[in-house]
Amino acid sequence: MRVLVFGASGQLGGALVTRLAERGHEAVGTHHGQPQPGTRSLDLRDAAGTERCIAETAPDWVLCPAALTHVDYCEDHAEEAMAVNRDAPAAAARAAAKHGAGFVYYSTEYVFDGEGGPYAEDDPVNPQSVYALSKLEGERVVAAENPRTIVIRSTVIYGPERQGKNFVYQVLRRARAGQPIQAASDQRSSPTYNVDLAAATVELIERDFQGLLHVAGPAVMDRHAFVLEVCAAFGIDTGLVQAVSTEWLRQPAPRPRRAGLMIDRARGLLRTPLRAPREALADMRRVLEAAR
Repeated sequence: MRVLVFGASGQLGGALVTRLAERGHEAVGTHHGQPQPGTRSLDLRDAAGTERCIAETAPDWVLCPAALTHVDYCEDHAEEAMAVNRDAPAAAARAAAKHGAGFVYYSTEYVFDGEGGPYAEDDPVNPQSVYALSKLEGERVVAAENPRTIVIRSTVIYGPERQGKNFVYQVLRRARAGQPIQAASDQRSSPTYNVDLAAATVELIERDFQGLLHVAGPAVMDRHAFVLEVCAAFGIDTGLVQAVSTEWLRQPAPRPRRAGLMIDRARGLLRTPLRAPREALADMRRVLEAAR
């Protein structure tokens, strides 16, 4: 297959390009602001440019991990969040349908309020932040624009990436600098290895799956517990780690407290393993050390 990946310079986009190549597919990637070898520049908000890119690429599938994911920034920039997370993917999904391509949109556990997780696909949604609302509305519009849409909800995505921005890299940088690492002990979630999420995505498009699916790590844990797993995997002194409350962090945007995603449906459908942090972080360390 030929597959177009919007946001190929990001952590999930990069993992998708790698996995597509491993499976023998042709991947074309775009970037916005952070070029990578072989990617082409594209602002997804440019609907005409997006359609030209799809027309020129003639993909079988369009994957859209590109998004505005800074939750607190979104809270103060609602118009931009809606433009990037809802309107641009809607236009891209419509263009993909016009040119005969399927579309994959990535959403989040934040569409739930976090009062009674972990959540299954059919549980009622109740977004509490601008970011969450932009992603929920994005889910709905892309599915309306393209009948061959897959909506994948995931959360706390980590793993090897060129830019080194995700949560695990942040923990490693603070540890190496000898700085305290504060992590919320009252925000439960499902840490997800980007390598596994990418592999699951490629399996889904190979099967021509359509619909909504939760694809996440199997362990539901709070952020503090996840940091301790990072410390164990990378040999970090846990004395630097401090368990704090959400209130102490004073995050501008609301966070789900008791969240996490149930992945029974994905496990019944996929051959791809979805690894818990201990195994996945060991693999991440191996990859990072091999790249030195």
